[in-house]
Amino acid sequence: MIARRSPAKVNLLLRVLGKRHDGYHDIVSLMQRISLYDDMEFHLTDGGIELSCPGSTLPEDRRNIVYQAAEALCSRTSLLQGVQITIRKHIPIAAGLGGGSSNAATTLVTLNDMMALGYSTGELMEIGAAIGADVPFFIFARTAWASGIGDHLQEAHDIPSLWFVLVNPGFPLSTKDIYEGLNLGLTKERIKYNIQRFKSVPQIAGALSNDLERVSLKIYPVLSKIKDLLIACGALGSLMSGSGPTVFGIFSGREGAEGAAREIQKSDVGSVYIAHSI
Repeated sequence: MIARRSPAKVNLLLRVLGKRHDGYHDIVSLMQRISLYDDMEFHLTDGGIELSCPGSTLPEDRRNIVYQAAEALCSRTSLLQGVQITIRKHIPIAAGLGGGSSNAATTLVTLNDMMALGYSTGELMEIGAAIGADVPFFIFARTAWASGIGDHLQEAHDIPSLWFVLVNPGFPLSTKDIYEGLNLGLTKERIKYNIQRFKSVPQIAGALSNDLERVSLKIYPVLSKIKDLLIACGALGSLMSGSGPTVFGIFSGREGAEGAAREIQKSDVGSVYIAHSI
């Protein structure tokens, strides 16, 4: 048995550049892994894929992205091996934190090692891109600028350490619905975006931006209330992550984050988490 921790992510910046002919959107995003983890266990078996997600409402069959990741690797080997996977969820589901994509990436990397398949990181990222747009980022395993549909990655250097307070209001948001709410036309030509460089925590906090946020905040005004609450509790900046609904605030240190979390928990606006960048 091998145990792995599967991290969440936040989008410190997310620009939607346009809609593609394949139905996806071209984006640019600064993506950061954080210390909020799901726990995963892997057992090699004589054959077949068994998936267990105790305590969650996730499907345990081919509808689950983790099952798809295991199937993608198992189908590529002539070995008569299968796998039993257990996921213990701590990352909120459908929350803009990439939990499912992270689980799929952890599955690809771990099974590649356990089965001695010998795929390179780049090859695993290609396999992951066919499963989900954020999967390659978690295989890349570094703070990164993501472009294309999120599958083209460039390491973001010199990003300072960050502390986060995350608030999840407890309802899911559909990524598809949020993107459709942007009402963008088809991209006729590639839009260029100049990547920024950030050297300090206040600089990052001041640059927080998410094009999807205006759609989500219009549907759920409570998200604006959570953002204001984070700022009132000392956050240097606040933003919705991905397609939401999780909102995070940035803090320069652990003490400030812990104090803010205690105050926000009194407001009963949702589940509150403290995490740092990894």
